[in-house]
Amino acid sequence: MRADDPAIRWIEEPKLGLSGKMYLPLIFQGLTTTARHLVGPKRTVSFPEQRPNIADPLIYRGVHRLNRDQEGRVKCVACFLCATACPAHCIDIVAAESPWPDREKYPEHFVIDELRCIFCGMCEEACPVDAIELTSLFDLTGRTREEMFFDKEKLLSVFDQTKDAEPPKSAGLPPLQRPEEEHHS
Repeated sequence: MRADDPAIRWIEEPKLGLSGKMYLPLIFQGLTTTARHLVGPKRTVSFPEQRPNIADPLIYRGVHRLNRDQEGRVKCVACFLCATACPAHCIDIVAAESPWPDREKYPEHFVIDELRCIFCGMCEEACPVDAIELTSLFDLTGRTREEMFFDKEKLLSVFDQTKDAEPPKSAGLPPLQRPEEEHHS
């Protein structure tokens, strides 16, 4: 496009008045916000004696879990999409040939470095079979760095702890069918 093109509409920058040139109104707005926090209700929780309420645990991003399928097996198919989508590169998967006929691979080793994780939820979004989810568990502690590496067994135990309070998001969805099964149906 050329600068003299008639289809371009040029907009003049608005002129600032005296209040727009001064910082006084902005400072006043900041002080009123501070004053509201000083006189408003206090929201202090004495953790761990009192547990804070999480408004919506289904959208909270806490500790990871690996979901199980209806037969109690790990739901992951070792496609590596979660590890690829992870911006912190904290997921490590070693795939093996599946002993079950309904899938080709499964994770022989699945490890998440919870100290490196930024809890963005990209792994959860990338998973095509909803095998990995973030729970509302937030009290994540460990005395050593090694305790913060969550392997497959530990991630499955988080599922066992949270499955009743937080059912898997895909609980009401039908299982995925493999392409060769679709042709025979």
